[in-house]
Amino acid sequence: MSPATAPRIAIIDYRMGNLRSVQKGFEHAGVEGVTVTDSPAEASAADGIVLPGVGAFRDAAYNLRESGLWELVCERVAAGTPFLGICLGMQLLADVGLEDGEWEGLGIVGGRCERLPAGVKIPHIGWNTVSYPRTSPLFDGIDEQSTFYFVHSYHLMPSDPSVIIGSAEYGVTFAAAVQAGEAAFAVQFHPEKSSATGLHLLGNFGRIVKERA
Repeated sequence: MSPATAPRIAIIDYRMGNLRSVQKGFEHAGVEGVTVTDSPAEASAADGIVLPGVGAFRDAAYNLRESGLWELVCERVAAGTPFLGICLGMQLLADVGLEDGEWEGLGIVGGRCERLPAGVKIPHIGWNTVSYPRTSPLFDGIDEQSTFYFVHSYHLMPSDPSVIIGSAEYGVTFAAAVQAGEAAFAVQFHPEKSSATGLHLLGNFGRIVKERA
């Protein structure tokens, strides 16, 4: 399938970094039709949405609102469009983020985004194993206890633990991946920096988008 006929995946550009590395990760995973865009119209026409990000919750929420992409993301997820949040893009799914104040999140996954506990080095940087509390197509073909690369100081604490599809340990057991409904996924780690295992996960998301397109 050529890029012209492949399902379209839009990486949302809300000025929070690492967009090109995520796009290149999809390319290395063999997923075609992936573009970076800050256009609500272009994102609305896409078959899949990716919300990556590095930085502060407050700034990310502000940028999403100012760009007009906040409502777009909520509408597409509610409509069942495949969605993948990465790192800050996962944290923004919470009802509220508690980084330097209290800030409204997208509310797609009920819960709070809180700082990692005292007693561990923050930010958490490095490779950690991930366990699977329940099965998800996002991890198809990826062995349990595989390692992924993390860089974060905060983590999403879902009010409903049944949405957790991946968990990791760093001073506390935390949600490393979540799934809301059939097609909304998010991961706290960086698949684009997680070697072949991370690329496999991006490939899985590309397959999910293709199957639902």
